[in-house]
Amino acid sequence: MGTVFSFDLRDPVTPPVRRALNEAMAWLHHVDEVFSTYRPGSAISRLGRGEPVPERYGPDVSEVLALCEEVAHTTGGWFSHTPGGRLDPSGLVKGWAIERVSRMLYAAGAHNTCVNGGGDIRLRGEAAPGTPWRIGIAHPARPGELAAVVTGRDLALATSGTAERGPHILDPHTGEPATALASLTLTGHDLTRTDAYATAAFAMGARARDWVEALDGHEGMGITAAGEIWRTPGFPVADEAGP
Repeated sequence: MGTVFSFDLRDPVTPPVRRALNEAMAWLHHVDEVFSTYRPGSAISRLGRGEPVPERYGPDVSEVLALCEEVAHTTGGWFSHTPGGRLDPSGLVKGWAIERVSRMLYAAGAHNTCVNGGGDIRLRGEAAPGTPWRIGIAHPARPGELAAVVTGRDLALATSGTAERGPHILDPHTGEPATALASLTLTGHDLTRTDAYATAAFAMGARARDWVEALDGHEGMGITAAGEIWRTPGFPVADEAGP
């Protein structure tokens, strides 16, 4: 999926947990095979060209495209899995895959975990008994610095921005890159939707703050292209970076 995944487990790695880790890695390779827009032979690339999708991939493709339609409706069209007229559900797939992996590990007995896929994160349990997880949010304009530190338990965290790939999220209404924000971080309790909502909110630009404040079960932090930072009232920030 064009990024790095990591697993941080704070429980003993029992045989069932190790099996679940192996299954999780196999699942992520499967997701890449099905949904990678970098692979011309992936199922999603083939579907985008109007070619048939192998039957064994059908259920996953159907599930993801149905979720994309749901999120597009919820966001008033600000989320799109056909940006620029090209089939690309990447704004939802990564969160969907990480959420599934996190559930696999939990079912195997790993109840205190952090699964990170390119900055989209699913936290379960605690970092240590009585200690919540702490996740740094990189400042998009100051390499090596943090804009804030998020703290929480059983939390989904997704960030969309320009720091790693430059302007790449399209405004689905104009087809042009969204540039009003430099970074948008969203928290929730299900990474599938939190990831997709973060993409949509980033595309909204100046409209994002009001939309996130009205979004049940989610909180957000935005950094504008001019460097101004805003947060919704319930955003779980522990402290801020800087002097």
